Amino acid sequence: MTFFRNIASLAARRVDSADCTECPAGLPGEDPAFSTAVTALGAKLAKADGRADHGEFAAFAEVFQPDAHSAREIERLYDLARQTTHGFESYARRLAKRYRNCPQLLEDVLDGLFHIAAADGGVTHDELDYLARVSELFGQSPLTFRRLKATHLGVAADDPYAVLGIAPDVGDEAVHAAWRSALSEAHPDRAIARGLPADFVRLAQEKAAAINAAFDAVTRERRSFAAAS
Repeated sequence: MTFFRNIASLAARRVDSADCTECPAGLPGEDPAFSTAVTALGAKLAKADGRADHGEFAAFAEVFQPDAHSAREIERLYDLARQTTHGFESYARRLAKRYRNCPQLLEDVLDGLFHIAAADGGVTHDELDYLARVSELFGQSPLTFRRLKATHLGVAADDPYAVLGIAPDVGDEAVHAAWRSALSEAHPDRAIARGLPADFVRLAQEKAAAINAAFDAVTRERRSFAAAS
């Protein structure tokens, strides 16, 4: 059973109040609080643009991959949550509190939400506002959000630093260190090791390509500045 398939299966069974303030032991897919929260966040994202139609459940299921035997219950839970965006902040806060020591996991969740938002061919302003608020509640820096946004929606020609997660005024050594660190975190082998499904492995490959492109852009820019000085 894949990581997100396990999440979906557990989400259909029960709700956890997520009172724990430490990362629970074991895989997140075995934590009902995690599974319920990501299902609700995905469903309420569908409502963010005001067009919560049935087709968006297909995009959710593509990423979170419910088992056939639990798909009906998952869809029922999803349909319930997508009636309104109200309450999404509470789910995001609970998830951030429970997994505050697991920032990479929270980034994986936001990565999946971006994928769902873009599944219909574009991301609306309202969806971006929703994603930005979730990122903020997860405790992520604006640069982390800008990097994920650039990964999914294209790297802005004038903002390669956002992809690397660094400020434009850092030294060359810091640029190289950030590039190596980001590339190591985004390596597809890490996604496989975390038990993520094939779609997430592909997203990791795309993220690695975006990181390399950003590093090349920064390097070219700095060489140009050096030549002109």
